[in-house]
Amino acid sequence: MSSHPILHANKTSPFGDLTPDEFYQKHQVLHTHSFISTNNKTKLYTQTWQPVAQSPTHPPCGVVAMIHGYASESGWVFETTAVAIAKLGFLVCAIDLPGHGRSEGPRGHIPSVTSVIDNCIQFFDEVRASNQYLPAFLYGESLGGAIAMFICLRQTGKWNGLVLNGAMCGVSRNFKPVWPLEKLLPAAAMLAPNWRVVVSGNLVDRSYKEKWKRELVRRCPRTKRVFEHPPASTALELLRVCEEVGRRCREIALPLLVLHGEDDVVCDVESAELVYELAASTDKTLKVVPGMGHQLIGEGKEILEEGFEVIFSWLKERITK
Repeated sequence: MSSHPILHANKTSPFGDLTPDEFYQKHQVLHTHSFISTNNKTKLYTQTWQPVAQSPTHPPCGVVAMIHGYASESGWVFETTAVAIAKLGFLVCAIDLPGHGRSEGPRGHIPSVTSVIDNCIQFFDEVRASNQYLPAFLYGESLGGAIAMFICLRQTGKWNGLVLNGAMCGVSRNFKPVWPLEKLLPAAAMLAPNWRVVVSGNLVDRSYKEKWKRELVRRCPRTKRVFEHPPASTALELLRVCEEVGRRCREIALPLLVLHGEDDVVCDVESAELVYELAASTDKTLKVVPGMGHQLIGEGKEILEEGFEVIFSWLKERITK
């Protein structure tokens, strides 16, 4: 496996000492970006990456639609994984969720995941319409993993595989709002939806193990400290999403890879294991990575390469089947 681009980043930029254009040129990846307008006229930022060498006679080997987690975005650190997958020969696409990155919307507010699912499907369908004969896969991290699952359930039979990397199948008891705030959350969400919930620990600190990567995440020009404590209405929705994942994971029937950190203190590894066990998929793989926390990309070189090699190999194997 060629080295993941994050290994050449530094604490000030995911592109290292390069400009974004120099970064794409170095990795021989063609990058495009644009905005889409949703039904409620919200503008959402979108991106695509694909190998420069692709042509009509040598098209991409498949499409990978990526969904970032809460308090993240499709660019910055997350983008380095998109570039790594594009280098494997895939056309990769991703969207900034509402209230995240360059997309419009109140920062960090996701009062309903249903509209977010609609937004993702709108963009992914546009990309796939121009590449309808290619196998297509969904990839989600943290909250993005839950959203990816719901897209699969909404579009049954339209995707060729699902990759869950540290997916939000359940919130760790070590990260939930302190008692009795969890019990009072529905009332707080109704009376003060914008009130920032104090959870047991800081999201960035708990997600990225390496200190320099935590610094890098916080240096993103679009990152706001308020992201690290979700509004009450969003916190309530995230807990509801976990409950729905638990109820509906039996309906998942497409090829499935569940990769999760054994030491994840944000999203329960036990919940991820349960999703794997209950999924109806006949082609399913579970990889619990010893020593890994919530964000695989936040780990040191050894664990990072071990985990991403599992993901990259799984994707490559599924396009040859």
